[in-house]
Amino acid sequence: MQTHNLGYPRIGSQRELKKASEQYWSGKIPVQQLLQTGSTIRQQNWQIQKNAGIDLIPCNDFSFYDQVLDTSLMVGAIPGRYQSLLHEKKLSEIDLLFAMARGYQKDDYDVTAMEMTKWFDTNYHYLVPEFVVNQKFTLYSTKVLNEFLEAKEYGINAKPVLLGPVSYLLLGKEKEAGFHRISLIENLLPIYFEILNKLVEVGVNYVQFDEPCLSLNLNKFEQEAISTTYQEISNRFPDLHIILASYFECYGQNLQTVLNLPVQTLHLDLVRCPAQLDDILQTDFVRSKNKLSLGLVDGRNIWKNDFQQSLSIINKAIEKIGADRIWIAPSCSLIHSPCDLDLETNDTVLTPEIKQWLSFAKQKIDEVVILKQLAIGENPTIANLKFNENKIANESRKTSLLIHNEKVKERVVSISEKDAQRINDFSIRKTKQHEVLQLPIFPTTTIGSFPQTAEVRTWRAKFKKGELSQEQYDALIAKETTEAIKWQEEIGLDVLVHGEFERNDMVEYFGEQLDGFTFSKNGWVQSYGSRCVKPPIIYGDVSRPLPMTVKWTSYAQSLTKKWVKGMLTGPVTILQWSFVRNDQPRSETCTQIALAIRDEVVDLEKEGIKIIQIDEPAIREGLPLRDENWQEYLRWAVRAFRISASGVKNDTQIHTHMCYSEFNDIIQNIADMDADVITIECSRSQMDLLDAFAKFKYPNEIGPGVYDIHSPRVPSKDEMITLMEKAKGVLPSENLWVNPDCGLKTRGWDETKLALIEMVNAAKALRLSQQ
Repeated sequence: MQTHNLGYPRIGSQRELKKASEQYWSGKIPVQQLLQTGSTIRQQNWQIQKNAGIDLIPCNDFSFYDQVLDTSLMVGAIPGRYQSLLHEKKLSEIDLLFAMARGYQKDDYDVTAMEMTKWFDTNYHYLVPEFVVNQKFTLYSTKVLNEFLEAKEYGINAKPVLLGPVSYLLLGKEKEAGFHRISLIENLLPIYFEILNKLVEVGVNYVQFDEPCLSLNLNKFEQEAISTTYQEISNRFPDLHIILASYFECYGQNLQTVLNLPVQTLHLDLVRCPAQLDDILQTDFVRSKNKLSLGLVDGRNIWKNDFQQSLSIINKAIEKIGADRIWIAPSCSLIHSPCDLDLETNDTVLTPEIKQWLSFAKQKIDEVVILKQLAIGENPTIANLKFNENKIANESRKTSLLIHNEKVKERVVSISEKDAQRINDFSIRKTKQHEVLQLPIFPTTTIGSFPQTAEVRTWRAKFKKGELSQEQYDALIAKETTEAIKWQEEIGLDVLVHGEFERNDMVEYFGEQLDGFTFSKNGWVQSYGSRCVKPPIIYGDVSRPLPMTVKWTSYAQSLTKKWVKGMLTGPVTILQWSFVRNDQPRSETCTQIALAIRDEVVDLEKEGIKIIQIDEPAIREGLPLRDENWQEYLRWAVRAFRISASGVKNDTQIHTHMCYSEFNDIIQNIADMDADVITIECSRSQMDLLDAFAKFKYPNEIGPGVYDIHSPRVPSKDEMITLMEKAKGVLPSENLWVNPDCGLKTRGWDETKLALIEMVNAAKALRLSQQ
């Protein structure tokens, strides 16, 4: 029996990668210092896993930005607009990587970033590969080889991790009509063979191929591509031990294809789909020599493994195929987990009672090793001690008085259909809202947050440390809010926001004020690039003891005669972007959150706030990976949003915001949410995402984002007008709003001001053209 890991967090236990990347982008450190930070993180990660006793330690799981983008560089899939940067500007590999991820606006070059979207049903974002007809591939980056040699020099005979060629293609997009990207597999495979040759030459024995698209419903053509790919790899590299890994779901209808592949080890995500082990143990697989990797430790959540339950699964597998054919692993890469629970030393932030129920990446590695020891009787004294500690902690959680609130449960049970419906349909509401709000055509607004400068973050840190009193902190936030309102009025925005300067994170801020939530101090995970989030931990029943946003929204509204939007995060997004309790259905927890947000919406309306935005960027992300399971999720997710939004009068306008999602398949469900206005990300896709709304004849109002806030480049007025003209071509002008793609929290004030002035001028020009 062996242990292995699919991937380890790459941000560093103190977010060293984030800090170094942002310093490099701002010109504060040289590239050598950034590269050294990456090397230090990799070596620390390898050492942690080696010390724990992991048999096969991964390499190439590190990235300076994104593993899919790394693969695009490896195979030379560099879109045409970057060729001048590569050949004329002669950007280094690391700078080209950042240009593709963030855009490039410097030295008379102005190149847009690649599209970004969610990695399956996680809150991680990847850079979408772009493909053209007869796409040519060539080996450009040898990062995987370099990092294997680095590990070898460090004393680790590592297991390289590669994104599988079929998943790589399926995760991309065709940028021209007339072909399907999977047809490019014949052009792509030679590059994989080339890199595998180099790896074998330097002593690689094991390679992990991640094919997470096997968790989706693949068609026959795609299944054949999988079969052909791994047959060819096996033929060319008969002595290479291939580990095929998929995760986040069962293999489903792809199972027979997978079982026929000439791979030596098959990884199963037994957290998301424990039933698939029984399915496999009933097939001819039991008579083969192949190994099973049992993904028993949850790589997506922070709850301690239940050793007793996991051992029963391991023993079942041992009985059928023997211990020597079993590997133990996390369910997926630990990139989705915080780094180290040992860093949580502040008992007032995370209480000892709750902390004993948790496990972060470093602890999950230990759990993998202990499970192996328990299963084969290795190191029995320590292993049995750990088993008893684990059993006590899990029993403690089941019986804790912190978990349950009967009043919350009763309120959920008593929800009626009326609670999930607005008073009248949109056509009536629209008329009343236009009478009250008196907004121009192409109204302008932002998505909510304004830049959180180092100064603002310093205020919050000092307040938390007790270095600022409540009165001092409030005075600083009031000053910042006042300046933001004044500036928005000056440039002519139509619907203003208060800027959210008092908020740390769009989910964490609400979780801090809701019962049933707790927090870590260092539980950061990567969302994209240098963007890290610290998800709240939902451990018990959720309720709202006091208003959460009324104070600062009302203050901002008192400063202006223009409308100020109330800004809330929706129940599905709070659920998706938290570590959620696993002792009850997610739908139950989501409904509890919806009732808490409903209370806030009603209180905002009472204070005269007539426009309220309930952000749901994660609603598409939460979809089950297989479409046969969609409707049940969409039923409770849409209902939760409607519960949160339906306590108000007809003339109160409800907005929602969604970003980096494909809407085609769920457009009816988005319409069912019945928001008066929806704002979406559209600029990176050049308004392509609007096609779904146009074909569906989406009845409500919509704000297609006209500039990409995830890039520092400032778009011109004409560029935004061009995008809006495309939008006008598919949707009625009277239904269109003008806004950025997303919140502006992560941007700098200089670029934000320039871009919003351009945006307001674009809206003015659009109005003139309508006269």
